[in-house]
Amino acid sequence: MLTTAEILKKVRELEIKSKRLTRHLFTGEYHSAFKGRGMSFREVREYAAGDDIRFIDWNVSARFNHPFSKLFEEERELTVMLLVDVSASSLFGTVHARKKDLITEICAVLAFSAINNHDKVGVILFSDKIEGYIPPKKGREHVLYIVRQLLTTEPRNKGTNLREAIRFLNRSARQKSIVFFLSDFIEERGADVPGAGAGRQEERFEDALKVAGKKHDVIGIRVYDKMDMELPAIGMIDAEDSETGARYWVDTDDYLVRTNYQQHFFDQTEQCKGIFQRAGSDLLHLRTDEDYVKILQRFFVGRHRPA
Repeated sequence: MLTTAEILKKVRELEIKSKRLTRHLFTGEYHSAFKGRGMSFREVREYAAGDDIRFIDWNVSARFNHPFSKLFEEERELTVMLLVDVSASSLFGTVHARKKDLITEICAVLAFSAINNHDKVGVILFSDKIEGYIPPKKGREHVLYIVRQLLTTEPRNKGTNLREAIRFLNRSARQKSIVFFLSDFIEERGADVPGAGAGRQEERFEDALKVAGKKHDVIGIRVYDKMDMELPAIGMIDAEDSETGARYWVDTDDYLVRTNYQQHFFDQTEQCKGIFQRAGSDLLHLRTDEDYVKILQRFFVGRHRPA
């Protein structure tokens, strides 16, 4: 448990880093990557050659006996929702940082990017239950509150229920939102390969994700650790599932055990890709020892690059 002084220090560190990244790396890219809700009327002006005749304001034109065109501008205000996995598996990490640390940092960067563009930000924290909900608002103080909650939330439950998280989003987010869904997307553990996904999560949240994908712009961010993908050959180990508490003896010197473990990871990766593709949503993959800034920047740039 962090002390109050440690929390304040960490919040300040994340604010400084997030603002620096937002200012120097994501300038214009976040704005361009996501479109507003539509076009709103701004004013009328005299018709000029090249104006679209569909936008001629016939009432004003008749009044002044001269053609006038309507001018529109994009409604830029967006709502950004951060759907954040705080289950026990997020506390796992063997290289550079825990999944939770990386998720918190990414959320801070996304939140500061949003408020710099005058967008609202909200958060849904989930395990196998909804652990917390922060309604979307604007402003620096609101984002600092979000960061504090991400740093200090102690989930009541250890498991993961992706379907329940998406269903809560579908009930609570009434207007179209940009949804960043951050998780390792591990719901069950394979008894033969502890730490690997059981590969049945598509039955649990795919339908709910399809519903969300029709209304919102959903971007999944799958955060994983190097050891989620491969086991080191270090002999017999006593492994514990962080979410269920189940314990397993695993012979990591056994080549077949390591191969099966890695195959579970690859199977889960393909399942996640398929789920998000069928829902019409994007999915990014971030390893805890990778530079997430480059991956996010590449995603933003690709979002607004002409096809």
